[in-house]
Amino acid sequence: MTSIMRQEIDQIPQVAASLLSNQAALDSVGKALRERDPAVVVTIARGSSDHAAYFLKYAIELELGIPVASLGPSLSSIYQVPLKLERAAAIAVSQSGASPDIVSLAKSARDGGALTVALANTLPSPLTETANFAVDIGAGPEIAVAATKSFVNSIVTGLAILAAWKGDAALTRAVQDLPNQLGRALSLDWSMLVEPLSSADSLYMLGRGPTLAIASEAALKCKETCELHAEAYSSAEVLHGPVSLVADSFPIIAFAARDKAEASIAETASKMAAKKASVYLTSSKGDGPTALPFVETGHPLTDALCLIIPYYGMVEALSRSRGFNPDKPAALKKVTETQ
Repeated sequence: MTSIMRQEIDQIPQVAASLLSNQAALDSVGKALRERDPAVVVTIARGSSDHAAYFLKYAIELELGIPVASLGPSLSSIYQVPLKLERAAAIAVSQSGASPDIVSLAKSARDGGALTVALANTLPSPLTETANFAVDIGAGPEIAVAATKSFVNSIVTGLAILAAWKGDAALTRAVQDLPNQLGRALSLDWSMLVEPLSSADSLYMLGRGPTLAIASEAALKCKETCELHAEAYSSAEVLHGPVSLVADSFPIIAFAARDKAEASIAETASKMAAKKASVYLTSSKGDGPTALPFVETGHPLTDALCLIIPYYGMVEALSRSRGFNPDKPAALKKVTETQ
């Protein structure tokens, strides 16, 4: 029987296309951000939504040169710190729009002077009612506890807004082509990872720039659905300590896009392979790692996003291989209402 998680993964190209059919709403938010011209952007999120925000952090910094920082929700919900954000924009990302600490921080950001944008899969919701602009990410009902299509559509939404904000024709074309590219990514086979990871105790996920956000999301899904310990590291940072744990056959997945960081990631992956680790790399530039198939979209940001699609398919199969139900991870629920 096909899991709900697998069904929702297969819906990703369709929900991305549906979202992008409402370009006017996305353009209006981009226009507002362009007119605001913030000196800094802050993000507000938890879990997979925070990894989507992490991806958008790199995208905004790379495309616009504006620094982006993640705010800890406890600043508002626990510490009740007044925020000074008169020259800022704030982007809050939430599947449910209902977590009290996310809502509280978004309100604090707006009260502190920030132009606030909420990206949510539930409208109306407490979060969207708090923001200056609320955008429906349009992922549709997501039943499986592990977020997949809502993660991807949060990023697609953010990239579409960024393209309008910057007025970037190349990024606009790449985003509009994403449903097609995501469909291509669905056909990629990463099943070679299932057998070695079925008996693993721990693994590393590596990335740099936008692919570090993908690695972070990959590590979370591994923990959620497979009860397999996974940690995400920058391909540079992993050499400053964590490499000490890498022994023979230690599994490593290195996420590289077709961007300026690809060679650096491939170099680190090759060093790990030389230590006899079991390294898998989404690039042809490595010497020693096993190559994983990938989609070349023509833009580095959409290249990076498409890497999560074959990984999702693999981790769903890995969950079942390890004897778990990918739709209902132990001790987790769909909406986590943290204070």
